[in-house]
Amino acid sequence: MRSHIAGWHRPLLLFTAAMGVMTLVSGVGLLVDDRMLVGSPIWHKPLKFSLSFALYGLTLAWMHSLLTRWQRTSWWAGTVVVVAGMVEMVIIVGQVVRGKRSHFNTETSTDAALYSLMGSTVVVLWLATLLMAVVLWREPLADRATRWGIRLGSVIGLAGLSVGILMTLPTADQSSGRITDTAGAHGVGITDGGPHLPVTGWESTGGDLRVAHFVGMHALQVLPLLALALTSAARRYGWAADTGVRPRLVLVAGFGYAGLVGLTMWQALRGQALTSPDALTLGAAGALAAAVAVAAGLVLLIGAARGRGGSAGPGAAAGPAARAGAPADAGAGG
Repeated sequence: MRSHIAGWHRPLLLFTAAMGVMTLVSGVGLLVDDRMLVGSPIWHKPLKFSLSFALYGLTLAWMHSLLTRWQRTSWWAGTVVVVAGMVEMVIIVGQVVRGKRSHFNTETSTDAALYSLMGSTVVVLWLATLLMAVVLWREPLADRATRWGIRLGSVIGLAGLSVGILMTLPTADQSSGRITDTAGAHGVGITDGGPHLPVTGWESTGGDLRVAHFVGMHALQVLPLLALALTSAARRYGWAADTGVRPRLVLVAGFGYAGLVGLTMWQALRGQALTSPDALTLGAAGALAAAVAVAAGLVLLIGAARGRGGSAGPGAAAGPAARAGAPADAGAGG
């Protein structure tokens, strides 16, 4: 196991382990602490954030291991992500211990200062992730599907993080002075803390910007995992052995995923709950799904035609070895 993670970013791995422990602590907190905060169990936020940070840290640690150049730059950027993430979690957990909100809380000067510090750490985390994304974008990974999975996942992930900026904007009641102890909200057209969906805690009676925030952020895992799954499928299925099919499918999935982030943000900004889409939202979702399905179908049809014509790429000329084993473009990134 140690040899498999030898090139991974060690501080990010330690951060991931710490977030795993924090996930367990938050789970225990949910069981033994019955306090409620803004309509949810008080340990719900630390649980969600620790899980998200664990996935985030593990993904970046793996991506760092793929680099053959700019490793020092990536190492420092990843370490900054760790520091920013730890500051964020210390504030979140500290506010839970105090029985206070961490986000949007300006009730006292201490609360406002902590919330302001969280905003600064998120900006630092975003910039450090951007730097890692730039380095990874420039890395010439041999497996093109993985290359595009990481590129698109990073860009969409950064866009998903950016949705958080919209949550910091004051609501109408805050701007008018009717609410003075809160700055920003994740709900649109409603007051935070109302009826919500199980597990996620997303608002069920109005728009919630956390949906697009969540979906966008986790493109960082979904698209690279899709690329790795397609590379693995190439060892079993002929349609995936074509070295041109896999990256094109990842590109289709990436643009479809970006469309999903845009759709969920548009829905939330219209004050509409995720589970209560209107005809316009359903129509847009159907059009997006149809476009992705058609594009993926065309990629597969073109790949099949190339295969019948004997031009399925470098792997087509490799004979039995290519059909039985590794795809021709699965190098450092596979």
